[in-house]
Amino acid sequence: QVQMVESGGGLVQAGGSLRLSCAASERTFSTHDMAWFRQAPGKDREFVAAIAWRTGKTFYADSVKGRFTISNDNAKNTVYLQMNGLKPEDTGVYYCAASQVPVFPARNVWQYEYWGQGTQVTVSS
Repeated sequence: QVQMVESGGGLVQAGGSLRLSCAASERTFSTHDMAWFRQAPGKDREFVAAIAWRTGKTFYADSVKGRFTISNDNAKNTVYLQMNGLKPEDTGVYYCAASQVPVFPARNVWQYEYWGQGTQVTVSS
């Protein structure tokens, strides 16, 4: 059974940094593109960043480009999201997800088949 577990969320002041981690089962990590989504209260879940498992290519939402970095560690079956220059509007529950659709980047929730449980990120002003 595929399992994905996020960690690293917390409370940070505006301008601060956090690093999120998502540990995935080996089978998922070696055959799926990985992504981070986030969901603010009362809003739809939105795409943040993705990394292709085959090439390592990355893609970012315009709202986080230049501030966030997605990366992976194959030896640890873990994908990371380094978040710098955090803003209050970055507040939300962050989810990692895995996709096997033959298109990169996949930016829609329905394109991802596996999800973690989410980790809360709160940025105070």
